[in-house]
Amino acid sequence: MFVSVKTRLIAATAGALVGLGVASAAWAGDGLKLGLGTEATPEQVKGWDIDVRPDGKDAPVGQGDAMEGEQVYLEQCAHCHGEFAEGAGRYPVLMGGEGSLDGPSPVKTPGSYWPHASTLYDYIYRAMPFGNAQSLTPDQTYALTAFILWVNNVVEDDFVVSNETIGSIEMPNADGFIEDPRPDAQPEVVCMKDCDVPTEIVGRARAIGVTPEDGGGAAVD
Repeated sequence: MFVSVKTRLIAATAGALVGLGVASAAWAGDGLKLGLGTEATPEQVKGWDIDVRPDGKDAPVGQGDAMEGEQVYLEQCAHCHGEFAEGAGRYPVLMGGEGSLDGPSPVKTPGSYWPHASTLYDYIYRAMPFGNAQSLTPDQTYALTAFILWVNNVVEDDFVVSNETIGSIEMPNADGFIEDPRPDAQPEVVCMKDCDVPTEIVGRARAIGVTPEDGGGAAVD
């Protein structure tokens, strides 16, 4: 008996969906052990857990000052951000901008905008230099942080930025941020496991007019 390609495709798709449903149900079962993956070791977790909090907690041991940071900056950063952190080409400026935030052309730099020095360390260590992220040592990162803070007149050139001092640095725009007052923005209890969160459909593509009427096949809800 001849069976069309369309019929075979429908049968195969239905079988796959049934299989997915069974697999999903089995996955949810407590007794199923698939043997996939391994538990992360403390060393592996440490490799991902590299954030530094505003108070300096979790900052890795290390230190550096602006003069040390200047050398690292000239070697690793100046080709994008300029020799004096003034920005090169379309790369962002890293200094200046004081008093510009309430004007028509605000200049957002670590000195004029960022509320915490730890953010500077975290971003440099996590994402810089461009194209070679996480190649800097903690000492180099502290030194670069000190240099950028120095050119923004936040610290003196001999101030040592370290895991012990980074949480105490007072940034010029520290009071320029406020907590979001909306009641749904900061829930009192955050569900982290087996969450039963109600979902409400507030619009459909057809109802709000974003589904094309002509061409592109049938309308999709």
